[in-house]
Parts: sequence; C-alpha cells; structure tokens
Amino acid sequence: MEPKHIHIADYNYSLPDERIAKFPLAERDASKLLVYRHGEVGEDVFSSLPKYLPSGALMVFNNTKVIQARLHFRKISTDGIQGALIEVFCLEPAVPNDYQLNFSQKGSVQWYCLVGNLKKWKEGKLFRDILMPDGETITLACERKGLHGTSHIIEFTWNGNYTWAELLDAVGELPIPPYLNRETQESDKTTYQTVYSKIKGSVAAPTAGLHFTERVLKALDEAGIDREELTLHVGAGTFKPVKSEEIGGHDMHTEHIAVRRQTIEKLIAHGGEAIAVGTTSVRTLESLYYMGVLAMRGEEDLHVPQWMPYEKTLSCQGEEVSTLAALHALLDFMESRQLEVLHSSTQIIIAPGYDYHIVRCMVTNFHQPKSTLLLLVSAFLKGDWRKVYDYALSHDFRFLSYGDSSLLIP
Repeated sequence: MEPKHIHIADYNYSLPDERIAKFPLAERDASKLLVYRHGEVGEDVFSSLPKYLPSGALMVFNNTKVIQARLHFRKISTDGIQGALIEVFCLEPAVPNDYQLNFSQKGSVQWYCLVGNLKKWKEGKLFRDILMPDGETITLACERKGLHGTSHIIEFTWNGNYTWAELLDAVGELPIPPYLNRETQESDKTTYQTVYSKIKGSVAAPTAGLHFTERVLKALDEAGIDREELTLHVGAGTFKPVKSEEIGGHDMHTEHIAVRRQTIEKLIAHGGEAIAVGTTSVRTLESLYYMGVLAMRGEEDLHVPQWMPYEKTLSCQGEEVSTLAALHALLDFMESRQLEVLHSSTQIIIAPGYDYHIVRCMVTNFHQPKSTLLLLVSAFLKGDWRKVYDYALSHDFRFLSYGDSSLLIP
C-alpha cells in the first residue's frame, strides 16, 4: 500500500490511563527495558543496555535541552484590577530565527507561539513584573504581531541588561506533556531533561534519552560503543494527533536540526550505520540521507519535505543514491561552504513502506496509539509493532514520556 493511503486506525491499541507513567522512577536507569531482537521479545533493566549492543557501533544522541516555554500574563484593566490569565507558549524563534542568536538577545525578540485564553486578549500589550535572581525587578511585555499559520507572532520586550534566555529561566514554566494531566513540578526541571542536554530549544524532551545516567554512559564507553551527538529541537507538533483517516491528510510539523561536520565524518567511518537514541535522533539521521541527495542535485536549501522519501524516482542522474554517497555529498556541501555545523530542517514522515538508510538499532519509549511515532516504529519493525506493544501491555511496562524503554533490533 502507498504510505499516503495507510489508515491510522490500523495503528491503534488500548492504553489504560493507569499505564501512563505520570512521574519518573527515582533512578533513571532502573526502568524496564524491552528487548526486541530479530522477532524475539524479552526484557531486562535499562542499566543492562550496553551488553546488548555490538562493540564498535556508533550510538547517536539528541542533545537538545527543553526550555521553560510557558509564560503566564494577567490582563490588567485601566483601573488596575487583575483580569484573565493568558498563557503564551513559545514554539520556535521568529526574529532572530536562529535559536542561539535569539536566546542571546537583549531588549526584544519575536517568537511563534500558541496562546491560551485568546478570546480574553483582544488587543494591546500584556505586562508582567519579574524578580530576577540578582534582586532586580524588570517588566516583560508581550504583544501580538500577526499570524504564522496556526501560530501567533508574539513580540516580547523588556528592560534591563538581561538576555532572553535569562528571562525564560526566571519566569518560564517547563512544558511537560499534556497527557500527564498534572501541573509542572519543580522536580520536572531536572527529570524532564536528559543528563547530556546542552543546546536550548525544545518544548518537549527527547524522552528515550531520559533513561541514561552517567553510569550507563560510562558502561557504553567501556563496552566500546562510540558516542556522538546531534541536535533536533522538538516542537509541540510531536504531540499533534493524526486526525485524518489516511496519513496522506496529516501535515508533519517542521523541526530544526543542527549536525556537526564531525558527526557526518563519524557516520561515514562507521559505514553509514548508527544506533539511534529516540525517534528524534532517528528522524535527524534519516533526514541526513535525503539532505545528501538534495546536495547531489545541486540544491542550496536542504529542507526535507514530508513525502520526499516516497518519491517514485529518488535518484541523482538516474541512479539510486547509496547511503555513503549521500553522506559524502553532504560533507562536500559543508566543506565547500566552510560549515562546521549544518543547520537545516525536516518534515520527514517515516511510515510503513519507508526504507531505513542509516538507523540499524533504536532505543525508544512506548508511544501513543494512532501516532506518527508508532508509524515510525512499525516501519522499522516491518509491521511487527503489535508483538512489542502486546508484550509491554501484558508485562506491566510503563508508557509514554516518563515510562519504560525498548531496544529494537530488526
């Protein structure tokens, strides 16, 4: 079946609310690990992960860091009475549109945002006084500047000699997944970040990485596993449900990636193969192949469109592009432009019918029914996802972001 005609109803299963982990375990690496190897399913604890991986393999992690993206403002009437609570959820930077540049700005920035209780905010600016860690009080204002698709363009302005990153740290709230059905707690600021998170920009954690501890990372090194990091900033679209009957009617969200030249070189040194930690790493690694194909075609914009992997003739000059050829083309593209880091974006959808190019093993959590992430797993396991999920449901595994983990080796 052509991927666009896949019925999302075929990727449904019953997930009782009590199976959704509302909080993480006290010890990250004490979570259960489902092991799927060549059609056989078993289980272990996550701290045992290194013993299942081949020595000399390359393991790739997403080092994005979740930002405190939720901001709350109160409308104030002309007579000083506090009114409705307005929530502004920052999705991605608009001006400047580079994450690191945006976070370093002082005085003003613009972001694409979702707005809660919008009907109560007809016009004008909203204000909020913020007590900074050094004791100074500053005023943060926000104003709607227009629409960008379904998002609002919000301009934030403030006084004082502080960066936007410092303001978010002082006043923002960490956005935990909506299906947890609870308020963010102080502990989430630590537990909803991976221990290797570095680059600020995500509004959701790459949750497969939440199980890793310094102890497990050290054990990977001792087992001869090569480690490498890349960055994909996870957007709120990762929670976007598939509402169309066929997935051809679902628009994938755009996600921004950053990959170092060193990472491409390591992938080439490992024969173009890798173990991916999490679906975000999967989407980034697989997108690199298509970015290489675009580079071979002479394109300057290496954005990967949603349906590019399913083009009838995905070739360059009439020949199928090998993984290593695509990676070499990408490396040549970077070297010719003197780029140490490739910044691009992807809308890739990985569904049954997709041929994996780089990812050979996958560490991932258990995903929501009828989600694009479940489609990605099904494509990886050649349709064998129900065996994995039936086992997890019948063996007391915890599901979703704070839940247990799986190692998938087709």
